[in-house]
Amino acid sequence: MPVPPHNLYPPFNVVRLSHVELDVTDLARSRAFYVDTLGLQVTHEDGDVIALRGLEERSHHCLVLRRSGAAAANALGFRVYDEPDLDKAHDWLAGHGLPVAWVERPWQGRTLATRDPQGIPLEFHARMDALAPIHQHYKLYRGVRPLRIDHFNCFTRDVDASVAFYNAIGFRVTEYTEDEETKRLWAAWMHRKGGVHDLAFTNGRGPRLHHVAFWAPTPLAIIDLLDLMSTTGWLANIERGPGRHGISNAFFLYVRDPDGHRIELYCSDYLTVDPDLEPIKWDLKDPQRQTLWGAPAPRSWFEEGSLFKGVEVGEATLSALPIVAP
Repeated sequence: MPVPPHNLYPPFNVVRLSHVELDVTDLARSRAFYVDTLGLQVTHEDGDVIALRGLEERSHHCLVLRRSGAAAANALGFRVYDEPDLDKAHDWLAGHGLPVAWVERPWQGRTLATRDPQGIPLEFHARMDALAPIHQHYKLYRGVRPLRIDHFNCFTRDVDASVAFYNAIGFRVTEYTEDEETKRLWAAWMHRKGGVHDLAFTNGRGPRLHHVAFWAPTPLAIIDLLDLMSTTGWLANIERGPGRHGISNAFFLYVRDPDGHRIELYCSDYLTVDPDLEPIKWDLKDPQRQTLWGAPAPRSWFEEGSLFKGVEVGEATLSALPIVAP
């Protein structure tokens, strides 16, 4: 199936990804990972919840950690341009047979909950509590100095179907991997905010959350994090990298939190705001698509992901294997 043409006039205006909530089993241990090690900033904390933001973010949170008996990912959050876009989203989604509900979320304005056709839980909002800027409070810079949330990557049973849905609501494909035998998509990267992606899809058992990525200021910050993790008890949580992706051209590192949620530290992709920007195609068998340089991805990177809470997982409809590390 060919990549669909860009939809420049979507039914509602999604500005960017916003936040994600993760269920974690040990809140103190998760705090040690996300705050003391990665360097995210606490904006709320109680016995059950920790809300976090990056150093450049003015919105109240980009990540919420919630104490739970089992690890899981909850809804992926996106910000729309204004309140009327929420009503447009409600009507369009309902008109396409998808569940819609208005839900209450702390620190957010009116919030619309839904699921995409593959079952990924989504939330849309137009307003979130704004906080004072801290990007010049350099005493707060520690760990990898995370500046902001950058993207989500999800396993999906059908990448073509996922791309078709998000294209319909205005997400644009920047790069993609195609299986040459079937001409079907194996993976795709889609954006709203003008980087390579706000949301990506990878062929596999799904839907599951593959990873959440945070933008680091420089590759050196990622190297500094490796030194920190390797000497503070987190060595085994380093899964892949550092290296540079072929797709996106980004410098990367993948780590796992105490519950196994995968986190990418990411920087140096490129601008994609031009509306006529053509997607870049990669062959599934080209090893440099996943790693321009660096060690090949381990098998865990292709097979393991976080379950979405209450969402049934199914097998992928495309049977095609990428190159993996031995």
